[in-house]
Amino acid sequence: MADDIPNPAGGAHLRTVALPRDANASGDIFGGWTLSQMDLAGGTFAAAHSGKRVVTVRIDAVEFLKPVLVGDDVSVFCELEHAGEMSIGVRIEVWARVRTGDAPHKVTEGVFRYVAVGDDGKPTSAH
Repeated sequence: MADDIPNPAGGAHLRTVALPRDANASGDIFGGWTLSQMDLAGGTFAAAHSGKRVVTVRIDAVEFLKPVLVGDDVSVFCELEHAGEMSIGVRIEVWARVRTGDAPHKVTEGVFRYVAVGDDGKPTSAH
């Protein structure tokens, strides 16, 4: 994905607005809030890819590039990085746009790993 324009196939997998309750005293959105949005989008993406229930097993190389501010329109984009026998790697980018219409900018990126699980909660084939 280009660093200046979010354009993955299928568009955003999650869109939301950063609210005051999600911010620290300086008005920046907590990194944990951003990670949870990434995990929501990535888990949904991985489940749709595998057709199975998935659980998060690892987060690799997350980098917070710019702060997210209260009121920002936040979009999360997912792309399949890896599909193994039981695991699915999802590359995730978070882009933010000031609600007044400024151009979006990438704020966070990382790779989340999911494992398909059966009804018993044990790993199963992701295919």
